[in-house]
Amino acid sequence: MRFFGKTKIDFIGKRKLAFAISIFVILVGIIFLIMNGGPKYSIDFTGGISLELDITPVNVDGKAIEIQEIRDVLMASGIEDAEMQEIKGADNRNLILIKTKTGENKAQTILDIIKNNFPNNVDPVSFIRLQEEVGPKIGSELKEKALLAIFWALVGIILYIWWRFEFTFGVAAVTALFHDILITVGIFSIFGKEISLSIVAALLMIVGYSLNDTIVVFDRIREDLKIYRRESYASVINHSINETLSRTIITSLTTFVVVLSLYIFGGSVIRDFAFAILIGIIVGTYSSIFIASPILVEHFTRRQKRLGLKRR
Repeated sequence: MRFFGKTKIDFIGKRKLAFAISIFVILVGIIFLIMNGGPKYSIDFTGGISLELDITPVNVDGKAIEIQEIRDVLMASGIEDAEMQEIKGADNRNLILIKTKTGENKAQTILDIIKNNFPNNVDPVSFIRLQEEVGPKIGSELKEKALLAIFWALVGIILYIWWRFEFTFGVAAVTALFHDILITVGIFSIFGKEISLSIVAALLMIVGYSLNDTIVVFDRIREDLKIYRRESYASVINHSINETLSRTIITSLTTFVVVLSLYIFGGSVIRDFAFAILIGIIVGTYSSIFIASPILVEHFTRRQKRLGLKRR
């Protein structure tokens, strides 16, 4: 059953417009990256202070504290860059992980603020479970490893698609993935959002999601190229995109709704992660139709003209 019925949309005919839109969005993102001095990295990469605290109520007057309550009191005291994550410890202990950039006596300031505002949740013995400072050298190493993870993922994708289809398909798929990553990072720069380890994980998820959608289209293209030998490459690939359009849209919509719910109701801790995935779903769906497939058309058409071949 097709969600859209049998469509005959001329996607390939609009490829030049699609290329122009993609180039424009990427250039805007690059301009913002240059203006901001590069991506805005979180303390995962720049280094900072890490505090793991036990905020379990210590008496009958105490109550469980929401992360937002702690964030509010810290922001009211001028500490606006703190990243927080709730951790479930053994015996249902309420633990919280706070990360912030380094500063003079900043760790002690945070501890004092929490002690003063939530005295019934501070046990002098077990309150501080971990306190450490992550230096910029470790952050730099994490940055290099994150970039290497993305690089080797793309290399592996080229090799896999080269083996499954042919090298041109691999180049087209990886070009589309670069397109998705550049736009996502660019949008993060436009909105002034930080790149953290969770965002790197989101980028790798985007790579996997976009690749899956692209391979579905490529599978149909490979089959149709064998069946419609008398039609042009543009016509065959356009036909393949239309045949897989319902599957593409249904998959994207269902995934988008789930991640949107996570973005709205999941809390501030994972909001940026969900935001990155939302961008990736939109851009990944777009690139599988308007970037990866048209690149194949351009390659096959130019090769046909160069070699003087005809489809038959």
